[in-house]
Amino acid sequence: MRIVIIGAGFAGMYAALSAARLRDIQGVSPETLEIALVSPEPTLVVRPRLYEPKPETLTAPLQHVLKAIDVVYVQGSAEAIDTKSKVVEIAAAQVAAASGTRTKLSYDRLVVATGSRLFRPNVPGLAEHGFSVDQLHDAIALDRHLHSLSSRPASQARNTVVVAGGGFTGIEAATEVPSRLRAILGKDAPLRVIIVDRNEAIAPDMGAGPRPIIQEALRKLGVETRLGVGVASLDKSGATLSSGEHIACETVIWAAGMRAAPLTAQIPAERDQFGRLLVDRDLRVPKVDGVFATGDAARAACDDNGNYALMSCQHATRMGAFAGNNAAAELLGVSTRPYHQKAYVTCLDLGEAGAVFTRGWERMVEMVGDVAKKTKQEINTVWIYPPNAERAAALASADPERVTAL
Repeated sequence: MRIVIIGAGFAGMYAALSAARLRDIQGVSPETLEIALVSPEPTLVVRPRLYEPKPETLTAPLQHVLKAIDVVYVQGSAEAIDTKSKVVEIAAAQVAAASGTRTKLSYDRLVVATGSRLFRPNVPGLAEHGFSVDQLHDAIALDRHLHSLSSRPASQARNTVVVAGGGFTGIEAATEVPSRLRAILGKDAPLRVIIVDRNEAIAPDMGAGPRPIIQEALRKLGVETRLGVGVASLDKSGATLSSGEHIACETVIWAAGMRAAPLTAQIPAERDQFGRLLVDRDLRVPKVDGVFATGDAARAACDDNGNYALMSCQHATRMGAFAGNNAAAELLGVSTRPYHQKAYVTCLDLGEAGAVFTRGWERMVEMVGDVAKKTKQEINTVWIYPPNAERAAALASADPERVTAL
């Protein structure tokens, strides 16, 4: 028997850990139930931190922990899924992939943990002139670009950054930019950072509770906003807004929306407006034999009150643990565990203005400023990293009823 997990993000990592945990509890050997994780690299990209400087350091190795729990690592990219024959086609890394070589891996249960991608609409000039903090290579490209500004002639355009998107990612990127640019251009550089968002309020998904705190942080940092408008086009001179305003700038960071990774489209099932596969409470994809979806690839109910998992590390870790457990449970003939995640918190980084920590879907503010910032730093540097490569501890960390990023 074999479980194949596609993706080594937070959901994929915890799916592997949790499946291995149940296998171990049931006393089944790795030879009897093989667990294989497919990913281009055996590393976890700490994606929630990619708005920070030095993004090349924001990865964590997985090989040692996978070896410790007897999970097979398969290097390559899943390119095709045949749900009828239960086969995944994998393009081998680099040279082999360039030559079109593919290997086939059969499965008895498949866990789709392929994550999400930044939504890049057909905005003129975006592909040529826009940056992002979506994937590791995007964040590295932005970091190199920011450092290159110091070699350019001083100008208002050089010192101006436009961030397209006033949601969670956009705010964290925008509030981190001033300190990043001062480190590069000098502490007295006249900087200008502008958030552009089509919504009428900043941080629309955060609600009214924390909004005054966010607005005050932006004011303190000198971050401007343009609300109710979008970026209509980009060129070498800067960004033109839908209002007609042109902002001279040499840096535009796109942070406006997410979509499930394209591979989910190969599963013959229903999807939501973000491309996520609709799943049942066990995270199965209905009417598709042997397939589970988790993390950003799945639209899953968190509770019975109409709340659904968000595209976040916090939800992905716990969803991954349930998906891995349930895929293994079906093969081992034991009861599955319905996914639930009633506790929900947010901790929004506000750069040198601190952070804001809220609890519940109502976003009740619990901590602000330096206290919340310390919590955010602990989340980002400790809690979301892989467990140590010690078998018993690693497996224990993946109990689906206990897994949480916070």
